Amino acid sequence: MTEIGSLTTEASNPRTSTLDSMPIDQLLRTMNAEDAGVASAVAQAIPQIARAVELIVAARRRGGRLIYLGAGTSGRLGVLDAVECPPTFGTDPGEVLGLIAGGPDAFLRAVEGAEDDPALAAADLSAITLGVDDVLVALAASGRTPYVVGALRYGRSIGAATVAISCNRNAEASAYAEVGIEIDTGPEVLTGSTRLKAGTAQKMVCNMLTTAAMVRAGKVYGNLMVDVKPTNAKLVDRARRIIAEATGADPTAAAALLDAADGHVKTAIVMRLAGVDAPAARALLHDADGRVRDAVQH
Repeated sequence: MTEIGSLTTEASNPRTSTLDSMPIDQLLRTMNAEDAGVASAVAQAIPQIARAVELIVAARRRGGRLIYLGAGTSGRLGVLDAVECPPTFGTDPGEVLGLIAGGPDAFLRAVEGAEDDPALAAADLSAITLGVDDVLVALAASGRTPYVVGALRYGRSIGAATVAISCNRNAEASAYAEVGIEIDTGPEVLTGSTRLKAGTAQKMVCNMLTTAAMVRAGKVYGNLMVDVKPTNAKLVDRARRIIAEATGADPTAAAALLDAADGHVKTAIVMRLAGVDAPAARALLHDADGRVRDAVQH
């Protein structure tokens, strides 16, 4: 196993060696300057991110799930992306899952030692019946967390697709993954605090994985989140605005369409664009595998 002290994410950043004596304005500008390099670091890994998206798309077509897994900040970021999928894309809560070392309580409070147990990862994945149709995306800024490495080993042993997201080059986790995504974010502003640049990079990659996969799954029309679930006042307003933008309907007509479609945005859009009632719109969407563009071009 790679010595933790040799990792780039653990190195001291020479540009922040006087962090404790910087005026607040300079401190913040220094942090901002460091953060500015994260997006370009992610860009270097787009070929690997694309391969991971392809694995997720293929898994979803088989009825498989996307499983995020990690410890600490990395685990929390996976959980965060997972729980945002149902309201954003209308997915079932079981389609994208997030596991964190130490269990759900570890999201709010650190569970000491949980990340050091590779067998715990295997037990956690066994508990959700990880299978050959699923994709496991394991996150570890260091790329060497035993819980994450153990998860990848277990995933490969049962034939699941495996992806590792790390923030160090030549990460150990990559050796156990079908796709290794390595984002070289460099030394942190605060030495070893990977909730900073490394955390930002991992968040960006998770956003890319789910957004791209859901676009490919027909959950987007143009750039509109047409599978959004209007479960509160803000989302009802957003749903109406999506319908209006997609169809050219005025706000009153968009609200009426949403009501007639029983709150289903896709149905409302197809009703308007195809000139049909709700049952016919649902049938068109069914035949088009949920893709609005295909449904209205029947």
